[in-house]
Amino acid sequence: MSNIPDLVSAGLIQPQVALGPMTTYKIGGNAEYFATVNTRAELDRVLTAGVATPITVLGRGSNLLVATGGVAGLVLRLGGVFSEIEVRTDAVHAGAGVSLPVLARTATKEGNRGLEFFVGVPGSVGGAVRMNAGCHGIETRDVLDKALVLDAATGAAVERGATDLELSYRHSNLGVTDIVLSAVFLTTDGDVDEGEQVMRDVTAWRRKHQPGGTHNAGSVFKNPPGDSAGRLIDSAGLKGLRVGGASVSTRHANFIEASEQATPEDVYRLIEIVRTRVADEFGVELIPEIICIGFEEPA
Repeated sequence: MSNIPDLVSAGLIQPQVALGPMTTYKIGGNAEYFATVNTRAELDRVLTAGVATPITVLGRGSNLLVATGGVAGLVLRLGGVFSEIEVRTDAVHAGAGVSLPVLARTATKEGNRGLEFFVGVPGSVGGAVRMNAGCHGIETRDVLDKALVLDAATGAAVERGATDLELSYRHSNLGVTDIVLSAVFLTTDGDVDEGEQVMRDVTAWRRKHQPGGTHNAGSVFKNPPGDSAGRLIDSAGLKGLRVGGASVSTRHANFIEASEQATPEDVYRLIEIVRTRVADEFGVELIPEIICIGFEEPA
């Protein structure tokens, strides 16, 4: 039986916390229960209390769309020890809550090369492992040594390598009860100035090619094999298409922007319209890269 009310009374869990401000879309409803855990002991307490409750782990909120009705169950955010970084000679150890741009800059500053591409991924270490995040032709699996993964159902934590995780394009075999606690990334010794220039180049490319200053969640769809989701959406004439306060970006067609008047349902409906139009036009089924939670049907 759940002991969540006891942890609410103790202040470790909060009821009805707004999730929208924690996402890059800045829209969405409440978590039924929410907890930021800063130690493994706190995490274990919360998981034990919510044993019969659906659990959602929230990273940086950079690829997440939350329905207006919110999310049932317990939403977790990892802070404290899960946001620590340790740079070693040929590897970097990072908690699952570490921001990927922070990981890239911290490693590069110490002369640990190979993680510069992460400066262009606005997510967390845990999200990178789960989604095999990447950009500019490099993916998490190319630099990941191992990750420590906790099974929330059993309480057991096991180290799993990139092969064990079956990492492929924006995919891992992590299940709904798996929680990434930390990861170890392999690096090489290199010149700090050169590494920082690589990061500047990545940042400049993003500013030139992707919409900035808007509320969006990055690439909405995975690229189909041998093609680009953005090209297909553009070729279908969908740039600028609008549903309510949501619109397909005119700068990059694989981005959906949300105005201050947008609702999560506007974005969700637009995702479905784009998928249908591209399928009808080209016979290609676009698969969402962003995660939609709290909706009646998965996007």
